[in-house]
Amino acid sequence: MNTSDFSRRYEKVPVSIFKTQEDAARKIVEDIIGTTEKKAKRREKCVLALGASSACIQVCEDLVKAYEAGKVSFKNIEIFSINEYYPLDRNELQSHYRFLNEYLFELVDIPKENIHCLESNKMEDTAAYCEQYEQQIEDAGGIDILVTGDMGSNEPGSPYNSRTRQITLNYTSRVAAASDFFGVEFVPYHALTMGIATILEAKKIYYLAWGEGKAMSIKKLVEGNVTDQVPYSYLQEHENLHIFIDEAASVELTRISTPWLTGKPQWTDYMIRKSVFWLCKKLEKPILKLTDRDYNDNGMSDLVTRHGPASKINIKVFNDLQHTISGWPGGKPNADDSTRPERAYPFPKRVIVFSPHPDDDVISMGGTVARLSEQGHELHMAYEVSGNIAVFDHDVVRYLDFIRESSKVYDFSAQKSDEIYQRVVSEIAKKHPGEPDPLDVREIKSAIRRGEARSACRYLGIPEERVHFLELPFYETGGVKKNPLGREDIEIVKNLLKKIKPHQIFAAGDLSDPHGTHRVCFQAIIAACEELKNEEWFKDCRLWMYRGAWQEWDVAEAEMAVPLSPEEVEIKREAIFRHQSQKDRPLFPGSDKREFWQRAEERNHNTAVLFDKLGMAEYQAIELFVKYKFD
Repeated sequence: MNTSDFSRRYEKVPVSIFKTQEDAARKIVEDIIGTTEKKAKRREKCVLALGASSACIQVCEDLVKAYEAGKVSFKNIEIFSINEYYPLDRNELQSHYRFLNEYLFELVDIPKENIHCLESNKMEDTAAYCEQYEQQIEDAGGIDILVTGDMGSNEPGSPYNSRTRQITLNYTSRVAAASDFFGVEFVPYHALTMGIATILEAKKIYYLAWGEGKAMSIKKLVEGNVTDQVPYSYLQEHENLHIFIDEAASVELTRISTPWLTGKPQWTDYMIRKSVFWLCKKLEKPILKLTDRDYNDNGMSDLVTRHGPASKINIKVFNDLQHTISGWPGGKPNADDSTRPERAYPFPKRVIVFSPHPDDDVISMGGTVARLSEQGHELHMAYEVSGNIAVFDHDVVRYLDFIRESSKVYDFSAQKSDEIYQRVVSEIAKKHPGEPDPLDVREIKSAIRRGEARSACRYLGIPEERVHFLELPFYETGGVKKNPLGREDIEIVKNLLKKIKPHQIFAAGDLSDPHGTHRVCFQAIIAACEELKNEEWFKDCRLWMYRGAWQEWDVAEAEMAVPLSPEEVEIKREAIFRHQSQKDRPLFPGSDKREFWQRAEERNHNTAVLFDKLGMAEYQAIELFVKYKFD
């Protein structure tokens, strides 16, 4: 680390921030190849330890590409898994062995004797087995390179000198894994895992983190204290640690979140807004009450020197924030639009709202959708994936039971509907947790989600012919694990855009979705737009990004703020309620047990409170948007 680089003064370990996961994975794979070649000259094997999490997927995929290109052979590589659920058959979808096998082992020339994965089947003596696993690592010469996105299954309180062992998973860990198992009740209570000492004995460690959902854990790892309550903090004591993250995972680091505290940043308009809002929050003052002394006493004297006095900075930031507020998200006709976030004309506009799942639109921007519809725009709703894996089996049975009963009332093929009911109930009964649904069950679940989306659209005044179900192929695997974004996905989005030729596009631009679907859906939209951006109609099109249920935009980033009245908050809530299969308890809630409407209302209300504290008018709720900038 460069000791003269004061921007990293709070960082206790080296951190590399990459534009993409591909850039980071490339460096790791090059290191693995180089290490393998060096050890081969000494007639030794390169020993790897690999985590089986989404953070490591790109590394596995790049290792396969390197093998296919003839750059590396796995005959001279031994691989150890870091952890495994216990007990769990290793062929189950959630098995870490199956993960590594599907992403790596079966695609390269690694001999079976070079694969060491923690066993997950029930055994009589796990302690003896774990001691044997430790001995295998020692016999191999120790781990040369360990690549992971976590600390195995080491829970808070794990001792520094712990070795491979059986551990009881705490509730938080089981909830985090619930989406993989189709419900927290199906997540095993135990795991086998390398211990802290085992991990720290690796000669080199790559710790990977992607997305804003990992930002706080990265801050704790990089800037926090070493404590057994944060097991990954022990990594600070490793002499050859490399933390590889993307820009989204870096946002809580001091040099990123408050760079004026670590040096002299480039005072762009965004950086000025960000610093002023931070100061307002710290001092609990509105923008227009900040003084020169406030700036000077809180590490921001450089801002006052360059752009002051304080009154000048305050007025500029106040006006900038005020100009983001608009009750006309599609533009206000017959009005001066020079300081408004959206242009007045054309009016009405053709608008597409892309929703990753069939409820993200109303959860994230339901008030704005209602406003666009009320104000007369030609509003199209495009649902990118079916969302069928998020429907409970009992909802399928309930709907089929309704059809069976309806057939008796309306006298249509009662025998057929009863046969379907009995067959599907039998299929569901035979399926065990985590197993993909049969195709017909998936289609029923998709139909349930489509019906709910249409119901919400009818409530908001959007005609059925403007409701589009894209069902992008990357998602339709039947399980939690999805395929990579493909050409067919992009073409489907592209064809819809070409058909409608919108003036406005709204899309979920959040990267914190814990299941990754939002990220892939957004990539499909951007890829399609990049291919269309030179067409004449696209030159008059703007792309606005909203955030999903997991996280809100930083107010300093927001370029349009749509205020909602108490009545509009109720309209949004009712639209969310129309998605009945997701009500009461969503199948994949993450660590937040609240219903989506509760999360959305609190988030929107908190944004309105923040605007009020900054000195703006007081609103019931506010939805935020950021404009996407094409090169």
